[in-house]
Amino acid sequence: MRIKIFKRKFVEYKNNPKRTVIALTRPYRDIFCYIIISSVLFGCSSRETPAPVVGISSSAPLKDRVKNSIQGAEYTVKKGETLYSISWRANTDVRHIAKLNNISPPYRIFPGQKILLTSKNSKKSSKASHSKTLTKNSTNNSTLTSEKGSKKVLASSKKQAYGKNVRVQKTSKKVAKPSAKFSQKVKRWQWPVKGKVIEYFSNQVQGNKGLNIAGRRGTNIKAAAEGKVVYAGNALRGYGKLIIIKHNDDYLSAYAHNDRILVKEQQKVNSGDVIAKMGNTDADQVMLHFEIRFRGKSVNPLKYLPKKQ
Repeated sequence: MRIKIFKRKFVEYKNNPKRTVIALTRPYRDIFCYIIISSVLFGCSSRETPAPVVGISSSAPLKDRVKNSIQGAEYTVKKGETLYSISWRANTDVRHIAKLNNISPPYRIFPGQKILLTSKNSKKSSKASHSKTLTKNSTNNSTLTSEKGSKKVLASSKKQAYGKNVRVQKTSKKVAKPSAKFSQKVKRWQWPVKGKVIEYFSNQVQGNKGLNIAGRRGTNIKAAAEGKVVYAGNALRGYGKLIIIKHNDDYLSAYAHNDRILVKEQQKVNSGDVIAKMGNTDADQVMLHFEIRFRGKSVNPLKYLPKKQ
């Protein structure tokens, strides 16, 4: 009899829980509540899949959150992006991407545009380089065989115009020297903000690619060196409101998690100019994430910034 009553009350409980519990007398109410609680606990313990984990913090550290690096041979430009922001995500030199896509300075792009990140003819180029090497070797062999004969010609020309020939040889040597390999140094770097460094640079794959400097919201963020703003926006998920400054063809610096951006793209800035206000956009605390990149690759800012006194 009691079992039938509990079955009927359990059906009523599903439709109107509060009314059903109140309608029961004290002994039956305690037993009924015990059955309901036991069934709930049994249901939780018999769960086959793990319960979803909800993060306590609204945002994780930068190294765990930035999953927006570009991989692949091609990329479609999105609204608000620049060629510098794309090369930043691809972790490569902007000049490399510009050369692949025949884009000349100031590197204007538009949403929906297809951008090559790597050469599609990489296999062809490797074959071409191999054939080029073979051609070079054959040329060197032919040069060695014809060297004895050319010595006589050179000897006769030296008698006629020795100084002239020497001058031509020196000029050709000067032209052959490659100048693109030399880096363009920045005259002077300065700290973008005063504060405690809470995370340092790391060379690991998932390591921090710059310095995290703690501070108060609204603190002035300054340009670490003279240059031109090539990106100012929030299109790069994980960096919040971000500023990228080009100092020369080799060096870029970045300032992430700003509360407010005070500069515009293509704007020239001097070393020490206030460019933003510190914040915590896309970060779990108020701080500045500062990076320096050399030819698209992250470098340790402490090697460039002056030592703190």
